[in-house]
Amino acid sequence: MSRRGLFGATMALPLLSAPALAPNALAQGGFPNRPVRIVIGFPPGGGIDILARLMAPHMGARLGQPVVVENRPGANGLVATQAVAGAEADGHAIFFGTTGNLAVNPALYPEMPVDVLRDFAPLSHVASLAFVLVVNPAVPARSLAELIALAKAQPGRLNFASSGNGGLPHLSGELLNAAAGIQTVHVPYRGSAPAFTDVIAGQTQFMFDALAIAQPHIAGGRVRALAVTGPNRLAALPDVPVAKETLPGFEVTNWYGMSVRAGTPAPVIARLHEEVAAALKVPEVAERAASLGLDLVGSGPDAFATFQRSEIERWGGVVRRANIRAS
Repeated sequence: MSRRGLFGATMALPLLSAPALAPNALAQGGFPNRPVRIVIGFPPGGGIDILARLMAPHMGARLGQPVVVENRPGANGLVATQAVAGAEADGHAIFFGTTGNLAVNPALYPEMPVDVLRDFAPLSHVASLAFVLVVNPAVPARSLAELIALAKAQPGRLNFASSGNGGLPHLSGELLNAAAGIQTVHVPYRGSAPAFTDVIAGQTQFMFDALAIAQPHIAGGRVRALAVTGPNRLAALPDVPVAKETLPGFEVTNWYGMSVRAGTPAPVIARLHEEVAAALKVPEVAERAASLGLDLVGSGPDAFATFQRSEIERWGGVVRRANIRAS
């Protein structure tokens, strides 16, 4: 499907249910006055979905209304993005997105009908997640430095897999090419599972992905971890160095952020941020998040707005330099 056709199709989807011309929630006797939806652009079972479902009951208990998670996968998150952009500006619909949804898509889909800065009000940078760089065990590289040296000795011969074109694992590989001055070839797959299958089989040589996905393969010896991409080593992989120890400045974190529709009253935004921050402090939530390799943040709307703008600029540059096209 063409980008224009894709956008037309997503525009035709029904928006989140809300009274057509109702005044904002504050004027109706307080917020919230009906269930609050956390809308995610991915199927159930992923890290962002797990975190949302952990947070939702704690937020709901404090808000006095059910908080439900709604999965609207499709079009790199554009289906969910447009659903919340077209919902009532009253805080009853929260978009829970990733780096890809809220920072990469504006460059990847320049014709997208939703402007994530214009059409959304930032709520919170909820969590960050480092990636792990793994290689097939047959690759003669036991460190990031050795992988870079191998790539320089064989330009264009090493392939890296990713879970899909334009996703952050793909952009991590392109950023490595640029930062290290190497030429490796991207091979996109439809999800992380088939990408790992081919790295394990030796059809491709390396890839970046989340700890929760990579760890079983690392533990089983099917792949070898060379580096983690966050600011610090991971407790689950204490012997694996951070990439920036070899490549200063090379740091990649996938992040999860919450936004509401632009025009949502400031008191509602403040209340929602308060409940997000409170949910992240619940021991059950914090412990499960740590097991997924998540660093919980819970920053406020202003800090998230500044962070999001910097990420849009950064990843937009990577998309343009590598001439990445949405597929």
